[in-house]
Amino acid sequence: MRSSTEKDYYSRLTRVLIYIQNHLNEELSLDELAEVAHFSSFHFHRIFKAMVGESVKEHVRRLRLERSAILLTSTDRTILDLALEAGYESHEAFSRAFKNQLGLPPSQFRTEHRDLKRSASSFYSPDGKLTQESIPWSETPEPEMEVKIQSIPKLTVAFVRNVGPYDDAQVAWDKLLPYLGSQGWLGADSKYIGLCHDDPDITPEDKIRYDACVTVNSEFKAEGEIQIQVIPASEYAVTTHLGPYEKLTDTYRSLFGHWLPQSGREPSSQACLEIYLNDPESTDPADLITDVHVPLVSLK
Repeated sequence: MRSSTEKDYYSRLTRVLIYIQNHLNEELSLDELAEVAHFSSFHFHRIFKAMVGESVKEHVRRLRLERSAILLTSTDRTILDLALEAGYESHEAFSRAFKNQLGLPPSQFRTEHRDLKRSASSFYSPDGKLTQESIPWSETPEPEMEVKIQSIPKLTVAFVRNVGPYDDAQVAWDKLLPYLGSQGWLGADSKYIGLCHDDPDITPEDKIRYDACVTVNSEFKAEGEIQIQVIPASEYAVTTHLGPYEKLTDTYRSLFGHWLPQSGREPSSQACLEIYLNDPESTDPADLITDVHVPLVSLK
């Protein structure tokens, strides 16, 4: 396959992946998705599976179940409610599919993973392995964390997607930044944003989606792996993480495990944002500043 054809296919499949994650609550037909990608319906599914590594049905089912898993651990919504939202007609069918993918039935997953998130520091030893001891939620000290509610307008961004461990996200930045710099798109007003679509406690490491993003305007033209998307306007719970990116997981656990259950708010299905406020190339890891944004369901 020629390079220009690969870039074209990548661009069209990326449009479909973004469309799917923004329409998970809707019926998604192969004809509809083929039209988004500008492929014929006859060939679309074979192309999708070959390039993405899973069928459209498997991809949509996995994203819906992973979203359900996150909501199980961060909200009090009923299992039946989540089952219906994920496209299952019964509690039983949802439970079977959930257990097949995530290893536990939903009720047990909620109990074990909610406890895990709410007292993560007591579950884990310094080497990252689970210990035999745990502290009940009511006895877990609440971390010091300042959280603000902020309304963020829609943002148009150029991005490169990385699929794999969050530790490998630099691969996407190494593709995006040199290109934008050479085209004159990097400036004092540019925002450097990581779109974190998946929870590494839930999604298999090789399936985690991360978009390295830089704000642009409507004049920007996508090319090859450098694509464009619009981050919808939303309300976010925002806290500032100080220190190395490797420790961001601790901040997320505190937000989802401590602040969110006490806030009276629920997370939406949009991706979490990380806005990087200084340059990791010239900043000591201990001095890195990252604003972590968790999208919230609107109160309106």
